[in-house]
Amino acid sequence: MNEKFILTIIDKFSSGSIGELDIGDGTYHLTLKKERTVTDRLGAIDGAGIPVEHSVRLGISANAASGTTGSSGHPQNAADGGEKITSPIVATYYSAPGPDAPPFAKPGSRIKTGETLCILEAMKMMNHLEAEFNCEIIEIHAVNGDMIEYGQDLFTVKRI
Repeated sequence: MNEKFILTIIDKFSSGSIGELDIGDGTYHLTLKKERTVTDRLGAIDGAGIPVEHSVRLGISANAASGTTGSSGHPQNAADGGEKITSPIVATYYSAPGPDAPPFAKPGSRIKTGETLCILEAMKMMNHLEAEFNCEIIEIHAVNGDMIEYGQDLFTVKRI
């Protein structure tokens, strides 16, 4: 799957009515899930008059046999024993769910499988990048509010 294809899928998914999408091509596996949470951030109103935010959880994984995943959003082996987690999309990086909230992850944090590492906002969609394995955060390579490129290093982690 290339970047343009993934972005097209995310765009179509986010504007459609499907709540969950799970596809793969033998090398990559893409899982998208929509969530609705009450918020006034986007100002969208649901049928009951309650502000809602749509959220997509990113879960893109590569074939484990390959060793590295390149710009898939998931770990690459690093020379120092850590693994790099890269951005699967072009987006704005958010380290916390809100301006006054604590960050999802910080150096030394232990993150469990499925926990959110950060939020990547693309096309007004809040995409939660989740850990695919238990890990310890060694280093964070992005700053809250930064524009992130596809394939850019976000975290160096150590599996635990």
